[in-house]
Amino acid sequence: MKPSTELFKLVKSLSKSEKRFFKLSSSLQSGEKNYLKIFDVIEKQNSYDEEELKDRFKNERFIRHLPSEKNHLYKLILKSLRSFYGEQSISSILKQEIKNVEILYNKALYKECEKFVARAKSLAAEYEKFYYWFELISWQKKLLEEAYQEGEFTINLDELVAEEEMVISKLRNLAEYQIIYSRINLIFRSGGFTRNESERKIVEDIADYHLIKGKNTAISTRASSMCYYIKGLCAATNRNYEDSFQFFNRTREILDNNPKIKADSPQRYIATLFHLLRCYTDNSDFSEARKLIDTIRSLGERKEFAATGVQLKIFANSYIQELNLLHSQGDFAKSIELIEEIDKKAEEFHGKLNKEQEILFLYNKAYSFFGVGEYKKALSYLIDVLNDNEQKLRQDIYSFSRLLNLIVHFELENYDYLEYVIKSTNRYLSKYEKDYKIEEVLIKNIKKLAKASNSIAQLEIFEQMKGEVENLLQDHNERVLLDYFNIQAWIDSKLNKTNLSQEVKRSLEEA
Repeated sequence: MKPSTELFKLVKSLSKSEKRFFKLSSSLQSGEKNYLKIFDVIEKQNSYDEEELKDRFKNERFIRHLPSEKNHLYKLILKSLRSFYGEQSISSILKQEIKNVEILYNKALYKECEKFVARAKSLAAEYEKFYYWFELISWQKKLLEEAYQEGEFTINLDELVAEEEMVISKLRNLAEYQIIYSRINLIFRSGGFTRNESERKIVEDIADYHLIKGKNTAISTRASSMCYYIKGLCAATNRNYEDSFQFFNRTREILDNNPKIKADSPQRYIATLFHLLRCYTDNSDFSEARKLIDTIRSLGERKEFAATGVQLKIFANSYIQELNLLHSQGDFAKSIELIEEIDKKAEEFHGKLNKEQEILFLYNKAYSFFGVGEYKKALSYLIDVLNDNEQKLRQDIYSFSRLLNLIVHFELENYDYLEYVIKSTNRYLSKYEKDYKIEEVLIKNIKKLAKASNSIAQLEIFEQMKGEVENLLQDHNERVLLDYFNIQAWIDSKLNKTNLSQEVKRSLEEA
């Protein structure tokens, strides 16, 4: 059986300050500390090697119980991290306060307990932590029973019951928004956009749901921010970037106006900014897009955005969007320079990029090298995408990677091989129902180009292809390809004997 790498991943995820705190905590403990010996070895490994551990400690008795020693170390690290971050999130603080309430209550220190409940409830209300708020009201009701037995009747039970009903209502309201968000997020994460009328109907039904469409249906700040975020995601999934911008901008305003909720929702806030960035780029508002990228990266210096998961999203999504921005401007040479910077910074997050981030990076790198005419390099990145067998995540990237793959092989004059690749691409694309034709037109013309007898014949095909494409792109749904690959600029580069960068920039000047 292959050794588990969970401990290795946890150790390698630790920052310098987290490691220092763990070792300081361990130094205060008495007795043998075999777990520290294991920790020190794993910390120095680049990849997990259990045989090295066994060999290093072959003369130690504890090595015979290595699985239990590893488990012990894992739990100690988590315990250390709980202490280290004990007061760095409102959820952690409230959990500790509720534990304090329980301890004081069990010791019959009811007056002291009341103070802790009141303080914690005030925090839960400020941050709209309804679950904790509800639990604290339950403690208040227990304390009320004790007060009655002491002959104290100063607390109004009806007010407490009304407050409890209000908190339950807000908790239920927020939970329903979270369910709706999960539904629209599934469509976005699986396809990136709606591909057919059936999917558009699902999105329309979500957008038309009474909690999304109705006025004053969100009864808390958290629910309100989620409501507008869902509206924005519905619009973005339908590639309606004008409405998407309005809704995400409203989400941003709500969170900016409620800094405590914003501080406790860093992932949502960052995601909102990335959607706004996409809207700026789609609208060719490149200066605002650049400013927003700088704003997003500056957030990484703030305490509330310091968690590794948030830092990872700031890094990955800001660079993916910057590559997209440069492609939209036709600055492919700059995007190549940026790739070097990306690869260097990615070392800090080794092994932590998720699948979506990985394929987005690979596709954008491929498109960057395609843009400067380094087709073999572009192909190497595309192969990494195409060799992945993911069946549900971001099928838009996998689909358009196959189309770009055809064009790359055409540029490399792999005409004989193209026939096989075209068949394979058609088989893949036929699995997904979609009601736009731009893919078919592209494949059909690539097939013709590969069979053309000479360059003059190819130019005639490009002329015909240009007319077909321009006609199709009058339809909003057909323009989806432009979000991934500027087919018009590529065709013009062939007809005008220029390069992709020149044609992208020319089209921007003429717009």
